[in-house]
Amino acid sequence: MSKINISILSCTSQTNLTLSEQIAEVCREKLNSEYPQATSNCEVLNIEKLDLPLYTPPTEEKGIPEAAIELSMKLQDSDVIILVAPEYNGSIPPVMTNMVAWVSRTGEDWRKSFNQKISLVASHSGGGGQKVCQAMRSQLEHLGCLVIPRQIIVNYSKPFDKDNAHAVLASLFKYLKA
Repeated sequence: MSKINISILSCTSQTNLTLSEQIAEVCREKLNSEYPQATSNCEVLNIEKLDLPLYTPPTEEKGIPEAAIELSMKLQDSDVIILVAPEYNGSIPPVMTNMVAWVSRTGEDWRKSFNQKISLVASHSGGGGQKVCQAMRSQLEHLGCLVIPRQIIVNYSKPFDKDNAHAVLASLFKYLKA
């Protein structure tokens, strides 16, 4: 591959943003070692900071937010999407659902934001994090992403393990080579 773009979407500005940045660091290391000739970009995007209004049809009538259009274009240019979110009531946080709703309204090509993207789910949650990863996997697969079987889950009693992240991202990178 001559060009690799990775978008890491953090659904919060706190522990999941920290986890996103830790994953990005490992991604950059792996990109430099496994694809030294490739032009690569690994960007962390804080979905919470986009400050998208709550999606409703009346809100959409006022126009699609520029941030949603820019995000859709960025995702369309991505080869990999890594989604990092905490567990909210056993499922996906509202900011993620809202982001997907807005991206899906950005035009006829919006499906290119997700279709055939290699994806990984990760979570820093107060609880186990398994349920949000399962819910994110289900939603991303519905949108057309190819979600790898492994995930990264950390919490206050199970800190980030860089060696484990390297192993998980090695699995993800195998799909890039396929």
